[in-house]
Formats: sequence, structure tokens, C-alpha cells
Amino acid sequence: MIYMNIRILRFWAFLYDRNAKCYACIGLASFHIFTQLVYMMSTNEGLTGIIRNSYMLVLWINTVLRAYLLLADHDRYNLTEAYYDLLNLNDTYISRLLVEVNRVGQLMARGNLFFGMLTSLGFGLYPLSSSERVLPFGSRIPGLNEYESPYYEMWYVFQMLITPMGCCMYIPYTSLIVGLIMFGIALQHRLRQVAIRYPDGDRDSRQLREEIIACIRYQQGIIEYMDHINELTTMVFLFELMAFSALLCALLFMLIIVSGTSQLIIVCMYINMILAQILALYWYANELREQNLAVATAAYDMEWYTFDVPVRKNIIFMMMRAQRPASILLGSIRPITLELFQNLLNTTYTFFTVLKRVYG
Repeated sequence: MIYMNIRILRFWAFLYDRNAKCYACIGLASFHIFTQLVYMMSTNEGLTGIIRNSYMLVLWINTVLRAYLLLADHDRYNLTEAYYDLLNLNDTYISRLLVEVNRVGQLMARGNLFFGMLTSLGFGLYPLSSSERVLPFGSRIPGLNEYESPYYEMWYVFQMLITPMGCCMYIPYTSLIVGLIMFGIALQHRLRQVAIRYPDGDRDSRQLREEIIACIRYQQGIIEYMDHINELTTMVFLFELMAFSALLCALLFMLIIVSGTSQLIIVCMYINMILAQILALYWYANELREQNLAVATAAYDMEWYTFDVPVRKNIIFMMMRAQRPASILLGSIRPITLELFQNLLNTTYTFFTVLKRVYG
């Protein structure tokens, strides 16, 4: 599930290995962000150009931020132990679940890379669709006119060379985090099997107690695991929510003011890139939360009232804890859910209609 993402990140030395490639990527990307900031502070472009280049600037800042986080915590992105803990349960359902998770994870990683490739292609093709000289990313080097030959050609080649680097820093990070999220899903199934394995009137109290304690430890392990993921990602996801909600609104507005079919298609690529990245994360974060909420239902449905009193108390504590499900958080404040994704779309569309009415 994570092999493709790890391989890409390891090739660029952001995970596990540390060499000059990662510093070269970050150095070139940071220099590029500097030229973009200079451009944004001095540009006389119209609204379309400002929106497009604001999108590029936020995307590159987010990319470099992810790269710095990977370098700072590169030894903490490890789920080998969690994977084999699940596999060693020798549960047929969980084994099938892991196979399905692997399949979906690979499909999602390839889909994200495909959207990244399309967006990178859109960056490169945008100057070809313009009637005047423009660069894929608006940028300016003080003291140089980047639109004069040979500077224009050299700068265009430079931007097209660093685009795949940025794509490899940005896309696999999301796929990797979603892969990490997918592992917190098996506890409620394990609880449902307890009543089947230990029917009323034919049960070993000692074995039942050990099974319940094992489930509680597993629940606690999931909670600690998600706390670990939140430590790595919570501020990044908060920044993305604020930045991408504003940019999505601006890009929707850009759809009604751009001229030409080619520019319209490229803007649609930008919007698809944002939605694909956000939806993949929010979908699986919501699934994780729902599965953790189902722990309480699964514990209640296993005829807990027929167990011995000490076992009942343990199960009640488990149900109480499950009412506060482990979740992926935004800024350690709000859980990521599909409801939040819907609110994001509603708010974005509201601001879009206001802009449309104001600017006609």
C-alpha cells in the first residue's frame, strides 16, 4: 500500500536516507518561492493572473512545508509493526481487510500521482495557451527581465525541471498519511467475534477476560497511534484547509472570467487537484472516525450483560471511551470528517456567489 510512496520519498532522500538530493530539492524550491513572492509583490497582472499565481505560491509553500516535516520526523513514519500486529491475529476477516486496504491504497496513490501529472502538465501548457509571454509560475528575479531571451527560455526550463520534484514532495505525502490512517479499522470486528467465540452457557471466564483485556489494549493502541499521526500532520492540514478553501473559491471565480477553452481546461485541472487531495484525506479520516464510533455499538451488541461483573465493568469503560473516537484533527481542534468537507464546499460556494454578484 505504501511502497510506491515510500519509494518516491526515499529516492529524493526525504525518508530514511539523508543525502544531497533532499537539500537540493528544498533549496531549489525555496529559491523558487522567493522569486514568486517578489513577483506577487510587484506584479501588475490582472485578477486572473493574481489568482493563478496565488494558487501556485500556496502550493509550493505547502510542498516545502511537507518536505521539512518529513525531514524533521523521517524516522517516525513507520507502520511495519502495526501491519504485522494485525496480520498475526490470524483472523480471516482482518486478512481480507488488509488485502482490500492494500488494493485501495495502491489505487489511491496511483490516482493522486496521475492527478499530479495532469496538473504539472497544465503548468507547462499554460504559457502555450497565452497570447503573450508568461511563465508556468509567476516569478521574478530582481535585476533581470525574465521575459527577454534567453532568460525566458532558461527560466521556463528551470520551472519545468523543478515541477516533478515538487510533485514528488507533495503527492506521496498525502497518500502516505492516508495509508497510515487506514490501519485503525479492525477493533470493532474483533469485538463482534467475542460473543461468537464465547456463547452464553459455554464459556471460559478466564479466557473471556483475557480477550476483553486484549481488545482494550488494542483500542488504546489505536488511540495512541492516531495521536502520533496527529502530532505529525495536524498543523499542515489546518494550513491546507484555510489556504485551499480560499483558493478553491478564487479558482471557481476564475472559471467565469478566463477567456479561451484551453485556459478553462487548465483551471479545471487545478480545481480537480485540490478536490482530489482533500477528498482522499477527508474520506478515510471520516471512515476511521466512524469505525471507532462503531466500537461502542460492537461492545454493546456482544451480550455483555451476560458476562461476569469484572468483565462487564471493563466493557463499560471501553464503551465510554469509544464515545470520544480517535480522529484525525485540524490544528488539534476539530476532527476531519465528510461533514467538514461538505461545510468547506458550502462555504466556498457561498463566497463564490458573492464574488460573482459583486464583480458581475
